[in-house]
Amino acid sequence: MSLWITWEVTPENAASEGNFKEGFQTLFENSVQEALRMENVETPVQVSLTIVDRDAIQEMNRDFRGIDRVTDVLSFPMLSYEESPRMETPASLDVAAAAEQEENLDPDSGEVVLGDIVICLDKAKEQAAEYGHSLERELSFLSVHSMLHLLGYDHETKEQEQVMFSKQEAVLEQLGLSR
Repeated sequence: MSLWITWEVTPENAASEGNFKEGFQTLFENSVQEALRMENVETPVQVSLTIVDRDAIQEMNRDFRGIDRVTDVLSFPMLSYEESPRMETPASLDVAAAAEQEENLDPDSGEVVLGDIVICLDKAKEQAAEYGHSLERELSFLSVHSMLHLLGYDHETKEQEQVMFSKQEAVLEQLGLSR
């Protein structure tokens, strides 16, 4: 698995910026890998993760979704799934099938390009305080939530929400970051 992380924001304490980013790099890698492991995805994949501020995510939300407000996370899946949103087919089968189609592969690495995750650091900090848990837990939650979207899950109906949210909590529990 390749996880490409881009920081478009500078942490408040710039003196420890390197340590801050390094610590969260590991958190993001563990969150993404655990989501893939729990979904039995063994096919090599690639994910892009960008950390932005309020203005940047509001602009993306407006431009790509037509919603002109700040959000916590955006997911941009590159694969289209036969059954969307996912309810029956395991993610591992769809990702393996995607690997058989050249247009789904990064030409340099041969990995299946799952898509992009964009997280608003400011919003994550606000939500961590609001929910009374750590920033680590909130950032892990947002990355796992978005990974499940990249794998074809959604929460448009109550049934879909139950499936997706139970998977999120299972991943976070495995990581020791449950509520």
